[in-house]
Amino acid sequence: MKQLNAKFIVSAEKLSQCPDFNLNEFPLLGRSNVGKSSFINSLANNKKLAKTSNTPGKTRLINFFNFSDMFIIADLPGYGYAKISLEAQKNWQKYLEEYLLNRQQINSLIQFIDARHEIQKNDYQMREWVLAHQLPVFTVVTKIDYTPKNKTESVLNNVKKEFGGVVLPFSAIDRKYCEQILSYINELCIKK
Repeated sequence: MKQLNAKFIVSAEKLSQCPDFNLNEFPLLGRSNVGKSSFINSLANNKKLAKTSNTPGKTRLINFFNFSDMFIIADLPGYGYAKISLEAQKNWQKYLEEYLLNRQQINSLIQFIDARHEIQKNDYQMREWVLAHQLPVFTVVTKIDYTPKNKTESVLNNVKKEFGGVVLPFSAIDRKYCEQILSYINELCIKK
């Protein structure tokens, strides 16, 4: 797999602060602690690029990462957990909606589902919102290495049944899935 030179660009709170790049952008949607930072680090093959934490709710801004001037990954705050005020949560929601609905560079959203758990209520709610707004999306099932080998296929099939569309496995421990994911992202960039 070709080494991608990925780098952090900037953090933004809202759409007006987002960088003006003419590259395909892929925002990451997922519950806190689903493995979005590990996903970025694995794709980049750089453990220190995106800060990972065992404490949910650490990402508070939209963090932009440029992958070899080929595409941008936008790491969004996780949903479903936040030790912050209701008012701050409402602001996040407003800013994120504005970003997701109006950002011209977005090619496709990537929604993350944790293989270790059933699909959660807020995962369904997020997917319903995405589909209601007719936004392009595909699914990455994280922490697949925690699933017994004989159950991997049924976990992926269940997510396919529930969400439809493209569903790709991912493990931060083993980079073997990165090539498949990068190849799919590349395909989407070519199509647009």
